[in-house]
Amino acid sequence: MSSTFNPSASRRIDQLLREASAAVDRADAELLLAHAAGRDRAWLFAHATDELDAAQAEAFAGLVARRVAGEPVAYLTGRRGFWTLDLEVGPDTLIPRPETELLVELALARLPQGEAARVADLGTGSGAIALAIASERPQAAVVATDFSKAALAVAVRNAQRNGIDNVWFRRGDWLEALGAERFDLIASNPPYIADGDPHLDEGDLRFEPAIALSSGTDGLEAIRGIIAGAPAHLAPGGWLLLEHGWGQGEAIRALLHDAGFADVATERDLESRDRVSLGRMP
Repeated sequence: MSSTFNPSASRRIDQLLREASAAVDRADAELLLAHAAGRDRAWLFAHATDELDAAQAEAFAGLVARRVAGEPVAYLTGRRGFWTLDLEVGPDTLIPRPETELLVELALARLPQGEAARVADLGTGSGAIALAIASERPQAAVVATDFSKAALAVAVRNAQRNGIDNVWFRRGDWLEALGAERFDLIASNPPYIADGDPHLDEGDLRFEPAIALSSGTDGLEAIRGIIAGAPAHLAPGGWLLLEHGWGQGEAIRALLHDAGFADVATERDLESRDRVSLGRMP
């Protein structure tokens, strides 16, 4: 692909998309143009021969230039879809990813429909996991924690935006925000990349908050702390579910066994990679 995008004098939607697609992926170009126009992608296709006004075309060109420089599309548009939700995202939060939906699916399978339950989401970021669970289990009381005040502000706005009122947000470092309370299920997508991993300098990860990505020399520092402290915050029979990297399943299962968890297992994502490990308090 070309590294530049120089729109012609024409501002027709179809032509702008063709020209931008020489610099960025077509799907990215469509999302950015829809955002610049204040419309959705379906509108672009229905109005392919329409022209944008000068301000919208200029805004689109600026977004394409920033995407060429590597900025994530989700940060450029300020939005990312997750589960059935439309979420605000920004540099203070991780970008929710499709593979994290497995964590939501596994949590919902352990939270029967129509029954009251207490759930905690540690390191909630944009609120994606907590809000997805809460939207599917309205009888559940969900506590979402994060150390970042800015991230919690985003999560609160996402709850309001999606009309979800059974989530309570607390600031604190992992389990400390839970006080002495116990829960039926604790879920988390904590940082699990090793400090200094070269992937941190590639792609979207360059723009995401480092504190939410890496954790110690082996990437397991936060996970060790969560597993060690979780038994004091789980009701009998309560579950702990942790998203992690594809090569960490064996180590995390060992940590769960050592902490006294039963029914320990690792579930794989759609690419058959270890993605979520879990265990139940006896």
